[in-house]
Amino acid sequence: MIPTLETPRLVLRAHTLADFPAFAANRADPRVMRFLGKGDLLSEEEAWLRFQSMVGHWHLIGWGTWAVEETSSGAYIGSIGFADKRRPPEHPASGAAEMGWLLAPDTHGKGYATEAVGAALSWGCTHFGAGARLVCVISTENIGSIRVAEKCGFRQFATASRYGLGRLVFEQTLPR
Repeated sequence: MIPTLETPRLVLRAHTLADFPAFAANRADPRVMRFLGKGDLLSEEEAWLRFQSMVGHWHLIGWGTWAVEETSSGAYIGSIGFADKRRPPEHPASGAAEMGWLLAPDTHGKGYATEAVGAALSWGCTHFGAGARLVCVISTENIGSIRVAEKCGFRQFATASRYGLGRLVFEQTLPR
């Protein structure tokens, strides 16, 4: 049910139970979490709930988040995909599939996020269809993710705030 996508250096695939320890380690790493949520490090219990929700998206609505595996090492290095966050109607990202990505810190700066986002967007063009609106919400301080979003065709159109932290809201409409 969950498609596998391949790029020259990555495999985007279904999450497995074997991915959880690396996922939990990322969610307990201050370098990863400083731009997510309130910046709080997640306990194993909290990480487990997030991990399950990624798998649940696919089963409930037919789309969601992939595990990202580095082809050369076979290592789980993060996650990327789409989420239905059920944001309040007044939020600028409300009503759209929201794209997000999280990669292990030792993989930053290698172009993996841009490569994975491109693959996921290609899949999204087929799945969501031409004219679909996609969004991503990024911390104002997360320069790396802002660059990835812009390289992949997202344009900032609004700002938002969560937990007292500034967020930039990006969108793109899938080509017809």
